[in-house]
Amino acid sequence: MTHAPHDTDTGPAGAEDLVEMYRRMRRIRGFEERASALYKATEIPGFLHLSIGQEASAVGACWPLGERDGITSTHRGHGHVLAKGLDSASMMAELMGKEGGTCHGRGGSMHIADPGLGIYGANGIVGAGLPIAAGVATAAKLRGAGDVVVAFFGDGAVAQGMFHEAVNLAAVWDLPVVFLCENNHYSEFSPAAEQHRAPLSARAAGYGIGYAHVDGNDVVAVARTMTEVVGRLRAGGGPVLVEAETYRWHGHYEGDPERYRAPQEVAAAKERDPLLVARRHMAAAGVSQARADAVDEEIAKEIEASVEWARSQPEPAPETLLDHVSAPRPVIPEPAPALADAEVFRSMDAVRLALEHELTADPDVFIAGVDVGEGGNVFGLTRGLARAFPGRVRDTPISESAVLGTAVGAAMAGMKPVVEIMYMDFIGVCLDMLLNQAAKLRFMTGGRASMPLVVRTQFGAGRSSGSQHSQSLEALLAHVPGLTVVMPSNPADTYGLLRAAIQDPNPVVFVENRLQYGFKGPRPPADHLVPLGRAHVVREGTDVTLVSWSRMVQDGLAAAQTLAAEGVSVEVIDLRTISPLDRETVLASLAKTNRLVIAHEAVRDFGVGAELAAMAVDEGFWHLDAPVTRVAPPPMPAPYAPSLERVWLPSRDTIADTLRRIAAF
Repeated sequence: MTHAPHDTDTGPAGAEDLVEMYRRMRRIRGFEERASALYKATEIPGFLHLSIGQEASAVGACWPLGERDGITSTHRGHGHVLAKGLDSASMMAELMGKEGGTCHGRGGSMHIADPGLGIYGANGIVGAGLPIAAGVATAAKLRGAGDVVVAFFGDGAVAQGMFHEAVNLAAVWDLPVVFLCENNHYSEFSPAAEQHRAPLSARAAGYGIGYAHVDGNDVVAVARTMTEVVGRLRAGGGPVLVEAETYRWHGHYEGDPERYRAPQEVAAAKERDPLLVARRHMAAAGVSQARADAVDEEIAKEIEASVEWARSQPEPAPETLLDHVSAPRPVIPEPAPALADAEVFRSMDAVRLALEHELTADPDVFIAGVDVGEGGNVFGLTRGLARAFPGRVRDTPISESAVLGTAVGAAMAGMKPVVEIMYMDFIGVCLDMLLNQAAKLRFMTGGRASMPLVVRTQFGAGRSSGSQHSQSLEALLAHVPGLTVVMPSNPADTYGLLRAAIQDPNPVVFVENRLQYGFKGPRPPADHLVPLGRAHVVREGTDVTLVSWSRMVQDGLAAAQTLAAEGVSVEVIDLRTISPLDRETVLASLAKTNRLVIAHEAVRDFGVGAELAAMAVDEGFWHLDAPVTRVAPPPMPAPYAPSLERVWLPSRDTIADTLRRIAAF
């Protein structure tokens, strides 16, 4: 579907529609002009990116949308969210960093969101809104209510890999999403001609999706095009790429010296002022100049009232510093130990049964990832689930950013996605979606964005998987506030922790060890849940505390058994959850044994073991009778050759030797 630019006749828009379009555009212009003045007066801190000159594309694109329809936006998002229905007063307070702001002053200019109005966030990362929009559209498709999503982006975002991944995924899944490019011909300071060689029309054809071009300074033309496109999507059509050509009057940011373009160029662009174009439409439809002027006066009063209200609001109180970082967790009691005569099952069975249980119990749960559907995952863990739950176990392209972005957007839209990253090493490919999106959006939206998602992944050294398929990266993830990181060590905990993670209202990275998929243990009852954030003393002891997690807990237990025969009593703690860290359980054990050894598969330097050691010498200093010691691989990539990998990776013998040495103090 390709459209030529529309001419400037009013088409089907009646006089009252034209007045309302003009009112919305004037609101955006007035808000942005006032924000510019307030920024110069230092009443607005931080960065400010204004959309003056781009009002028609925002209003026209949102014209056919209802409250349930969604949008995602960019760092230049004020116009989009105003056009979608957000009030100017709370927005102005947000820009000023006030508690009464849309996001309680936690997001600021680039991060305004209100999922309740279908506004899934402006975003400070170029292109990041595109995969999130795919997630919101996935939720819309699974619910089948006919809702659509508009993903605003600038021409500069086309160079991002997230653009490719999101558009391709949307095409493959036939998602109801409009990718709307506001082509203002500049990528920050660079002309578009220096950034791209292929036009968007060719790109759309390459993805096998529809394309429409429109004059982005003509609100009627944009609204007409979008009404047609949105109508087709509601009827079941797949994604469309719409290019609205426009121009931003201000620089990339307020204070931009704009050395990259001539003043004459800007002046020429202003001759096609979207507000003047709209006024000509109104005049042609019989709307008097006096009525248009009255709209100007009405909006000017509204914006000034918004400024005064925002000024009256308090700043966030210091005692609210930690608010909105994470959602409160449901209280889950520690489960009873498995019965001695319980059926035996494997960790791989635990994963599949937990997923099957939650898919059955909650229609908002769905699974997505590379080959998780018909292929049943590279290890066969999800085999059969796609047929048992049609449409809810979804294969994706090999596009980790799109997979994670889909989880973020779907979670914000009220779903409970469980997505898979095939190897933990591949987290690096999509780190932005964890680091800057999943982990931060609840905080930056002042609690408006819910984020109940699970990222399943796996790791495991010891089978010559090499440097790019063996890494234990939990320290990297645990350093990101807002993320929960879980690493189970046995089948029962795998089942109970995974179920708890899926039910949790926070983003959880659930890390399995592939060398444990065949590990056997007693099968718990179907309602088995294990609390997140709580360590477990898996062996009582009095002489030394050994803290570990994942597969190395089993090596630690074997080492403790060896030392028991030598008269040394080792208490073994399985962290289970890396972040948030259960400090109380570790410190209570240290107070009893006065010695601490930490064993982990991740490289030693700057790791979770270092955090535990710091805690011991800080909060537990007066309990220590020996050095705090870590057993971990040296800080180097995992070797491929078996002879080198055996030396690099700690063993139960290495752990036992360290325990002996520390116990002797």
